[in-house]
Amino acid sequence: MAISPSKENILKKIRKALSHSTPLPFPQKESKQFFFKPQNQELEFEFAAQFTRLQGKFIYCLNHDELISQLKDLLSKRKWNKVYCREEGLRSVLKQNGFDQFSDVALKDCDVALTGCEALVARTGSIVLSAAQQSGRTVSVYAPVHICIAYVNQLVYDIKDALQLVKDKYGDHLPSLITFATGPSRTADIEKTLVVGVHGPGEVYLMLVEA
Repeated sequence: MAISPSKENILKKIRKALSHSTPLPFPQKESKQFFFKPQNQELEFEFAAQFTRLQGKFIYCLNHDELISQLKDLLSKRKWNKVYCREEGLRSVLKQNGFDQFSDVALKDCDVALTGCEALVARTGSIVLSAAQQSGRTVSVYAPVHICIAYVNQLVYDIKDALQLVKDKYGDHLPSLITFATGPSRTADIEKTLVVGVHGPGEVYLMLVEA
């Protein structure tokens, strides 16, 4: 197939450009410093502010006793009886502290799903999940309501800090998928009207445990 003179001219310019490396325009800007300056307030307050701004629902718990009390109260008030949880570590912690309201139902039939997380990003109000968790890739996406239980020591300021936390935890065996969930699913594709819960859970709760 013949190439037109104009197209051949463009290709020549591309070949010439590729034959010479182009230096970085601002090499001195490459550093490990934050692009976004950390806030003066504590990470838990920053996370709560960003998370709730994105329609997430934040619950702070001083300890496991308060966690169980708040969780039971929430499930009772919302009449969520079918509780799905696949993470054995999380189930064990909850059982040891007096919660045993798990249901033997399929994910598609549950009212709410419980998971842990890998980290929390304060700057963006994001929950970091991975395929290494026993909840897998689907629980936080297909459940109508997602309740994530996390701890203060999982809070970091920025995304790169969260990725470093995951690297430190798994070393050379990184999870095949790392997900940043930022509030409930939402889209404005249809007539530019914001709709919540289209591609994922309609409600997302973060229960943060101090100790």
